[in-house]
Amino acid sequence: MNIHEYQGKALLKGFGAPVAEGVPVFEASEAEAAAKALPGPLYVVKSQIHAGGRGKGKFRELGPDAKGGVRLAKSVAEVVANAKEMLGHTLVTKQTGPAGKQVNRLYIEDGADIERELYLSLLVDRSVGRIAFVVSTEGGMDIEAVAHDTPEKIITVAIDPEKGVTAADLKELNGALKLDGDAAKDGETLFPILYKAFLEKDMSLLEVNPLIVMKNGRLRVLDAKVSFDNNALFRHPDVMELRDITEEDEKEIEASKHDLAYVALDGNIGCMVNGAGLAMATMDIIKLYGAEPANFLDVGGGASKEKVTAAFKIITKDPAVKGILINIFGGIMKCDIIAEGVIAAVKEVGLQVPLVVRLEGTNAELGKKIINDSGLNVVSADDLDDAAKKIVAAVKG
Repeated sequence: MNIHEYQGKALLKGFGAPVAEGVPVFEASEAEAAAKALPGPLYVVKSQIHAGGRGKGKFRELGPDAKGGVRLAKSVAEVVANAKEMLGHTLVTKQTGPAGKQVNRLYIEDGADIERELYLSLLVDRSVGRIAFVVSTEGGMDIEAVAHDTPEKIITVAIDPEKGVTAADLKELNGALKLDGDAAKDGETLFPILYKAFLEKDMSLLEVNPLIVMKNGRLRVLDAKVSFDNNALFRHPDVMELRDITEEDEKEIEASKHDLAYVALDGNIGCMVNGAGLAMATMDIIKLYGAEPANFLDVGGGASKEKVTAAFKIITKDPAVKGILINIFGGIMKCDIIAEGVIAAVKEVGLQVPLVVRLEGTNAELGKKIINDSGLNVVSADDLDDAAKKIVAAVKG
C-alpha cells in the first residue's frame, strides 16, 4: 500500500525526522489559509499523487508550456493561483503512463534554501536478507539513470538486524553522502530514525529523494515516498486509515476484497494463475511469444469456487483484455474447483474474448472434463508453452 508524500512526512516526523512545515489542501479555497500558516516567504505547491516524476510532469488540460506538478511560489497570491490551476486537473508523468492521474490533493510546504540534494532509500535487499540503505550524492535525479550511467555513485549499506544501525554503518553512510559538520551529526540521528520507522511500520520502501543539505548545514527530508507490506497491514490500523482508494486501480480494489493478489498491467491478455512464481512464468512466456499480459493475478493455493468466479469477473471487466489464459497447476488448489468457478463466471458475465485453459495436477482430468462438457467456447492446452502460443495466436488472429 502506498501513501501520499504529506502522509509519509507526518509519519516520519512522528519518529523525529526533520521535515519542513506544511499543510495539505483539498480545495483551492483552502490554499490562502494554508500558505499564511507557514513561515514563508518561499512556498512549494506539490501535487499529491501516487507517482514519481511530478516536477517534470505535465497537466494534460493546461498545454505543453504549463508548469509541472511541483511549483515554487514567492507569495501567498502565487500559491493560490497555482492551487486553482492544479487541483482537479490530470497530471501525466513517466510513472503514471499516458492516462495520468487527477490531482485531488496538494501539499503547501515551507520553502528551503538548498545547498545539496542527496538520494536515500531503504528497502529489503533480498540478496542478503536484510534491510539496506541505498544512498547517492546524486539526489533529485532519476536514480535509475544514475544507476545506469554512473553506478559507482550508488552505495548500498545492509544493516545487521541483530545490531541495528551501528557506528560503523553511520560512518559509511556519512562518507557515501559526503556529509560533515552539522550535516554529519544530523545524519547520525536521522539514519537510525528512518531504519526504526521502516522496521516498526513494516514498510517495503522508504525513499527520500531528495534528502537535502540546507545552506545552514542541516539535513532535511524534502520528499518521502512510502510503501507498506500489504501482508502486515493488519498490525497497523493507523496506516490503513491513510489509504487513498482514489489513487488505486478499481480492479485492484475489488480484488483485495476477495483476498486476490492482482496487479493491473498494460497488455491485452488476462491471466488467472495459482502461485506467484507460476504467474510470473506465465507473463514471461506471453511476452516471449510477442504479446503483453494485462494483469498479474494469483488466486492462491486454496481458492474457492466463489473466489475463482470473482477473479474471472475482474479480468473480464478490463476493456483492454482481448483474450484470457487460465493456467492452473493443481496442488492444494484442485483443478475441478477452477473449472467450476470459470463456468459459473462465464454463465454470469458471458465470454466475449478467446479463452485458453491449461490444467495440470490434482483433479486435472476431472477439471478438463467439466470444461469440455460445459459447451463453452474454450480452447484446451497441453502445457504452458502450448497455452501461450494458442492465446497469443487467438488474440492476434
